[in-house]
Amino acid sequence: MKKEHEHARRSPPRPRRRPRRRSDRPTIVEPTDAILRVSAACVCGSDLWPYRGIEKIDGPAPMGHEYVGIFEEVGDEVANVKPGQFVVGSFFASDNTCEICQAGYQSSCTNREPMGALGAQAEYLRVPLAHGTLVATSGLPADDLVPSLLAASDVLGTGWFAVAAQAGLGKTVAVVGDGAVGLLGVLAAKQLGAERIIAMSRHESRQKLATEFGATDIVTERGDDGVARIKELTGGLGAHSVIEAVGTQESMMQAIRATRPGGHVGYVGVAHDVQLLGEELFFSHVHLHGGPAPVRRYLPELIDLVWNRQINPGKVFDLELPLDQAAVGYKAMASDAPSKPSSVPDTPHSTTRIHCIADATCDRLIDAPGGLLFCSSNMHGRTCWRLLRATPGYPLAPNEQPAGVLLHLQGVPAPPSGGGHRDDGCETSGSIKPTPKRPPTDSQHLAPGVRM
Repeated sequence: MKKEHEHARRSPPRPRRRPRRRSDRPTIVEPTDAILRVSAACVCGSDLWPYRGIEKIDGPAPMGHEYVGIFEEVGDEVANVKPGQFVVGSFFASDNTCEICQAGYQSSCTNREPMGALGAQAEYLRVPLAHGTLVATSGLPADDLVPSLLAASDVLGTGWFAVAAQAGLGKTVAVVGDGAVGLLGVLAAKQLGAERIIAMSRHESRQKLATEFGATDIVTERGDDGVARIKELTGGLGAHSVIEAVGTQESMMQAIRATRPGGHVGYVGVAHDVQLLGEELFFSHVHLHGGPAPVRRYLPELIDLVWNRQINPGKVFDLELPLDQAAVGYKAMASDAPSKPSSVPDTPHSTTRIHCIADATCDRLIDAPGGLLFCSSNMHGRTCWRLLRATPGYPLAPNEQPAGVLLHLQGVPAPPSGGGHRDDGCETSGSIKPTPKRPPTDSQHLAPGVRM
């Protein structure tokens, strides 16, 4: 799982679904489906909203919407990919042919399906509308490219969307939020030619990464003080473009007020209880554009940049764990965001034991902020992670984002004979050996991401 710099952005509603029955793996349901053997998945900042109890869930729910992997099986109507290919997906399945998709907004496809409802934090994943959702790489990637390709499936594409239209020569871009999306918004702004990039961050490790990605200035102030500092840096005018990558009332107002008249706010933080003042917005002359990023629009370009090693967005991941330690990844990611003491409950966490769902074998239960418990369900060799219970938890401090978590599920199969030596723990036949377990990094020293 990847533990991203918590990117609290687009979190599509999670439909209530009945727990899966025992099965070895998902099966083809529609002729446009594909079955993916997941090579890597990650914990997204938006996964922490239900984890903390802020976003309500109603019963067990699959988790995870960022993924890369190998095609195992495809439906009869999937023509552009074939078994054995390595592919990158996005957090909404889309047909990529409807009028909305053709306009570049695949995340609002008329036939879209949220991948979070299917659960990418698992060994196998059914991908609907595979022909329009998945993009194949030109070959099997080197191990060190997998984290960056995984980042392209969501956080990189989201950062790109937030700034793509307004980052250019002579432009100043400011970024509110230093989670995975905010940091990769910095990278995107640099790639797209912005002259000045202001990263708003109080965390030293993320400041360093932001600078490495292209930030020219670091602003540690927040709220009105942060706005004043950006105005000071821009001759009193404000930035041409501001990325809002958190989703709180304070972060949204900070972004709008830091934008110059005629400028643009790209808001990609999933909004939680955000209310805009009509009169202030009216007189600001600020353009607002945001929502769930149409990652599919950018995937071919982003995959090409990663494949040719022109960018390395995988640096947002700083903890790698096997799938059976998914709960450790969530806990590390949630605790990684430095929080003001007032935002943390002063009552100690208590471990509550509950029974597992009927068709699962419980490996362990872990207490969590908001009373959320995890259960590893081993169903005939298939491990999946489900949220079992959530109670009202504590909210994020304004503008706080955890880093990022990456779940390493399975190694990339070795190339065919003659394709070169691989030292990734895989059999030459392409079968997968269990990923060796490694102790999680001390969460106090995590940068913005965790992967499994």
